[in-house]
Amino acid sequence: MGRRIVAIAAAAASSAAGASAFTSACPPVRQASAAASSTASSSGFTPAFPSTRIRRTRAALHEALTAVDVEEEAPRDIASFEEWASYGGIQRAEGFQLVGEELDGFLDVSAMTAQDLPAGSPVLYIPNEMILSSTKAMEEFGRLEEAEELLRSNGYESEIRQYYLMLKILSELEKGTDSPWFQYLNSLPRYYSNGASMTLFCYTCIPPLVAKLCKDERARLNNLSVKRVVPFLSNEIKGEPKLWKWAYQVVYTRGFEASDGSFNILPMADYFNHGTENEVWMTYDEWGGCSVQTTKDVPAGSPLRMSYGDPTNPSFLLARYGFLDESSPATFCKILPDHVSQEMKDLGYAHDRMLFYKDSGDVSDEVWDILLYMALGEADVATQQQFYNAHMSGDYETKQAIHDQWYQITNTKLTDHIDEFLTELNGLEQKLDYGGKVAGDDHPRIPLIARHNEFVRNTFLAVRSKQALDQNSFA
Repeated sequence: MGRRIVAIAAAAASSAAGASAFTSACPPVRQASAAASSTASSSGFTPAFPSTRIRRTRAALHEALTAVDVEEEAPRDIASFEEWASYGGIQRAEGFQLVGEELDGFLDVSAMTAQDLPAGSPVLYIPNEMILSSTKAMEEFGRLEEAEELLRSNGYESEIRQYYLMLKILSELEKGTDSPWFQYLNSLPRYYSNGASMTLFCYTCIPPLVAKLCKDERARLNNLSVKRVVPFLSNEIKGEPKLWKWAYQVVYTRGFEASDGSFNILPMADYFNHGTENEVWMTYDEWGGCSVQTTKDVPAGSPLRMSYGDPTNPSFLLARYGFLDESSPATFCKILPDHVSQEMKDLGYAHDRMLFYKDSGDVSDEVWDILLYMALGEADVATQQQFYNAHMSGDYETKQAIHDQWYQITNTKLTDHIDEFLTELNGLEQKLDYGGKVAGDDHPRIPLIARHNEFVRNTFLAVRSKQALDQNSFA
């Protein structure tokens, strides 16, 4: 299945109502009571857990926990979200719209402009009180030292900010429709296609590097599901893995690094899709609000996109966010030595430098350097060291002379690698075909994986064709 444009019910009307020129902020989303206002958090909302916690009945708690249905087939309420955003002071430029398209049977929503936007135009403004941030979550909940120590001991210290943001999502889910964030949460995707959402069978149908990245996402999800030591969540929410998984997906697919070191979710700005070429960029003002502006002239009818990461690393984008960036100009060459030495790193061994280019069939210099270095290690260690020293000293003439001398061998190694990898892809394709026919309903991400593998295949074939032409010219 592919893409199909679909309408978002009532979205156009609510977008028109909220997309006026940037004016004064609208009233707050939710008025706190006089008693609560004295203890209101810095976010402007009622605190998540007041000092006197009201015990709810099991039925009421169940109703709250199911207010946002996180099942993959659950509908998304975009119209209410747009109304909520406007009421909360999120300001949009004239022509800013959310549009939907069906992708593999599920609704994907993204931002576009219906009017021409000159370079430097304001597109969006999200006030500080409408931003979900890890810093605010830490202030609201206090530091959970035992949970943080568990994350550190498991090697996930760098994910502590995201963990607190997950807890914030879960605490708001527990409030159900009483949450000031309900309309936002109820607009978000339920279906994800990234590594954390894939089945074990999916991991066997993708090339080794991508499979590792996807498994890393699953491991991160498992390690961030630290539940027992969280005092403010109910046992019901602690014991529901699908809620933790959904909170993880929301944080990791919609969160952005902020300039103050926080990890933030920016409602409305999180509907900007990724693009190799970006139409928008964001900055923060002195009040903690986020401003989004165009990076260039953007004609009417264009998507509004930002960067989620290195455009030459589509494997990471698939594993983390669950989409294939078909605009990516290149991909990692998939050369995976048993051991990567420091000298190889000095020569440029890195997933974002060892590249095959999709359209031209070109190969990055680092690929040639690593192939030659590995070949010399098998045949002539003295020349290998001479080659490395020439690279480190900037002696281009010596380095190029060694390349010319050993070109036939390095070119053969490159061609053999491409052919072996294409054979591996053929085997993965057969497995995908079998899985799709036998248990396609159990593995709905098979179409995405198939498109990814085809993207890689076409890139490798372009390089294979280019090298054949170059070899003929050399001969």
